[in-house]
Amino acid sequence: MDKLNRFFWFCSGAHIPTLEKYPSEQNKYTGIGATIFFTGLFAALSGGYAMYFVFKGDDLAVIFAIIFGFLWGAAIFNMDRYIVSSINKSASTNKQLLQATPRILLAIMIGMVISRPIELKIFDKEIKERLKVSYLNGQRAKIDTLNKAFEKKYQVEFGRLNQQKATRDSLEKGIKSDRQKLNFEIFGNKTTETSGVMGYGPYAKRKEAEIAQRTAELDSLKANINKSEAFVDKRKEFDGLFTEKLYTKKQLDSLANIAGFADRNWALGQLKFNVDGSRDNNTAIAVTFIGLLFIFFECLPVFVKLMSARGPYDYAISDGDEVSIYHSKKDKDFHFEVADNIHETRVDSESSKRKEIIKGKAYRDLEKYDWDNES
Repeated sequence: MDKLNRFFWFCSGAHIPTLEKYPSEQNKYTGIGATIFFTGLFAALSGGYAMYFVFKGDDLAVIFAIIFGFLWGAAIFNMDRYIVSSINKSASTNKQLLQATPRILLAIMIGMVISRPIELKIFDKEIKERLKVSYLNGQRAKIDTLNKAFEKKYQVEFGRLNQQKATRDSLEKGIKSDRQKLNFEIFGNKTTETSGVMGYGPYAKRKEAEIAQRTAELDSLKANINKSEAFVDKRKEFDGLFTEKLYTKKQLDSLANIAGFADRNWALGQLKFNVDGSRDNNTAIAVTFIGLLFIFFECLPVFVKLMSARGPYDYAISDGDEVSIYHSKKDKDFHFEVADNIHETRVDSESSKRKEIIKGKAYRDLEKYDWDNES
């Protein structure tokens, strides 16, 4: 247990030899250190999970996820440790808040980054279902776009085909009506266009001949329609329209399983809305609160350090810093004085040396001087 406490003290950034002298402060820094450690652990899991989806399908995806997760967790752990340990408890409350503000903003950003991959895992099932809907709608829109482009490309052919079909429908309707009239004539049903005399008379023969002629026209028209449709089908096959089909359930499951981080992140954002576009408040609140939970968890060490009263450990650290600063200043003064004295000694020595040189030179000049010739 003592080793675990010392480990959490290390995580909190506390000076362990000083903290050991003040038992009343140890629990506080154990809690701070544990929070920082678990934040780093969550960051490692989050980063590893995100990286796994980046390299999903690769044989080394798990190795990349473990390596990145460890590095990401270590980076977040080190940053949190620095953020908490750098808050100066000897400063005033306003100054502490001023010091903590950028650290809290940074903690909020870290919390948002950490929470996103974990949210992706929590809502994994819902995300896959939303991705399936998205992929299916996308494929349907793609097919509709291809069909519209194809119809525009072969507008003349489609116009001719539609006209032929309209003529066919009109002929079929007319033939059906004529057959009914022929039956009325044969069976003696009196109408405005039939004689009412039962039997196969001249009117019936004429009507039957007309029906045969129009049937031949209809058969010829149907043959032309079949040729036009065959041409259109060949062009569709050439343009690849037949290869574009709606995804099956198995294909949708496969696409949802191999979806990348970007698609899953988009789908998570779409969970706040229903398929019809209306807002899903329940899911939106759940996603928001999970994100806020991790943000609060990330900011918690900073808040604990700010809210805690200044204890004996803080005074000891502050006093130690003042002593260290005082020693540093005295060491600086010492070096300045030594440098000044050395400089003065060097100046005196150099001055004496140069004086002796000048005197010696003057003595030699006097010895060489010709006093007899001076007049």
